[in-house]
Amino acid sequence: MTDHTPRSPLAAERRAHVLAELASEGAVRISELIEDLGVAPVTLRRDLAQMEDEGLLVRVHGGAVPAEGRAMTPPSPAVVAAPRETATVAVLVPSLNYYWPAVVRGLEAEARHHGLRVLLRGASYELQDERPVLQRLVDSEKISGLIVAPNTDTPHAQDVVEWLADSGIPFVLVERDAVTLADGEPVESTTTDHALGAVLAARHLAGLGHKRVGLVLSRNSPTSRKIADGWHRACEDLKLKPSRHVETLVPDRLSPDFTSEVNAVLDSMMAAGITGLLVHSDPEAMAVVDLALNRGIKVPDDLSIIAYDDEVAQLFTPSLTAISPPRASVGRSAVELLAHRITNPDRPVHRVMLSPQLIVRESTAAPRV
Repeated sequence: MTDHTPRSPLAAERRAHVLAELASEGAVRISELIEDLGVAPVTLRRDLAQMEDEGLLVRVHGGAVPAEGRAMTPPSPAVVAAPRETATVAVLVPSLNYYWPAVVRGLEAEARHHGLRVLLRGASYELQDERPVLQRLVDSEKISGLIVAPNTDTPHAQDVVEWLADSGIPFVLVERDAVTLADGEPVESTTTDHALGAVLAARHLAGLGHKRVGLVLSRNSPTSRKIADGWHRACEDLKLKPSRHVETLVPDRLSPDFTSEVNAVLDSMMAAGITGLLVHSDPEAMAVVDLALNRGIKVPDDLSIIAYDDEVAQLFTPSLTAISPPRASVGRSAVELLAHRITNPDRPVHRVMLSPQLIVRESTAAPRV
């Protein structure tokens, strides 16, 4: 997908325009600069504040004038008029219809802020090796950077990371662990702390008074392992012994075995006296609620349920308490990391981890005594 949004001038171009206007007119007005440059007022005010700190101008109501005693020389026409070539960032994510659209919206917004063009491609969770797709992207046009969410549980996972490193193109992994290269060098990445999300869910259930809790995970999701790690840690911290909590993997919801396996999960959990569940992801959680209600199990009176992802959890009835990853912020962070890497290739590797939130809604309550 190509971003056809008109490019806003980069900071250097805005600066040159302001200096040229000060030199020719003796003053600038924010309203006119906004119209000339097509940027937000907050951007213009930030630019003027920085230039004032540098002694280039003095801000006045509605605009700015040259600093006292400073002769304003118009920048050369080449500096003012020469537009920069728009750099292109290629993005490869495993899906464009669930979870990832919000990540993409965040990274596209941040890319516009940095004057970057986005070339978007969607792969699939079944793809075993992203290298051919990445090679086509690199061959199709000049790429200044890559943002990639490769499948990590495949035989070629390390090969993909090595290919990215050998390409010579700056890259950032998004929602993937900061794996290391063969020589032990870390890889730049931005991720959600999904283990923390599971901890937040377990603490919420325990805080409501639930003693016997369960975890239902999507069998094919790379996120499931991280959720399970946090869940195990939380259950230990909260003194929920292994005999008092249950963990189950279920197949993809499109599988013909999904309904029968979820019903089997409900059977085992009701037999174990489970009163609270964390289910990954939203569609699986909604299916669990539907099947529970069909069996006369009331939510949340008999069974409290927390969904993990918060993609559509708020639309369900009852609205689902959910763990909400900061998807848009993850996208923005990935672009910010990449933009800094492009302009400063020698800076230390950054690995950013963002925290999810617990959103309490109607599907959780204290267990009935």
